[in-house]
Amino acid sequence: MPLPRPVWLLGWVSFFTDTASEMIYPLMPLFLTRVLGAAPMSLGIIEGTAEAANSILKIVSGRMADRTGAPKPLVLAGYGLSSAVRPFIAAAGGWGQVLALRFADRLGKGIRSSPRDAMLATFATESNRGQIFGFHRGMDHAGAVMGPLVAAAFLYFRPDDYRTLFALTIVPGIIVVAILLRVP
Repeated sequence: MPLPRPVWLLGWVSFFTDTASEMIYPLMPLFLTRVLGAAPMSLGIIEGTAEAANSILKIVSGRMADRTGAPKPLVLAGYGLSSAVRPFIAAAGGWGQVLALRFADRLGKGIRSSPRDAMLATFATESNRGQIFGFHRGMDHAGAVMGPLVAAAFLYFRPDDYRTLFALTIVPGIIVVAILLRVP
């Protein structure tokens, strides 16, 4: 049984979002210490704060999606926020700015995750639920593989040009929003 079109679209959204995320985050320790001169401890503070925000917002946004019965605006807001702030890490002058941007990025993830899963569930039946969520997770992981490959290829030709690489995450971000606007 073929997957519904919205499931394919949401799969590609996850693919491009993870591609953009994974172009940056494996390089974050190098960026913080080499480029910004931050202490290694800053990474722990940044990631701990960002992931806490993500976890808390998943609960809140899931409840909002259930109450309103309209998960798409939350999904669009969450992906839009992450896509908009991620490239600005390229312009960060200190680890405090990276903290704020990473926090905003993870807020976006927290806002979108539960409502997106609710959207996927509306297209699932008892016979294809595993296929739908498996496809989505597979696209997510494919993006997580593609991001470091893109970053490695870019840095091969432009070593240590982290800022340009980070700024280029605007491209998959624009693709994500364009695809989301097509999801019913």
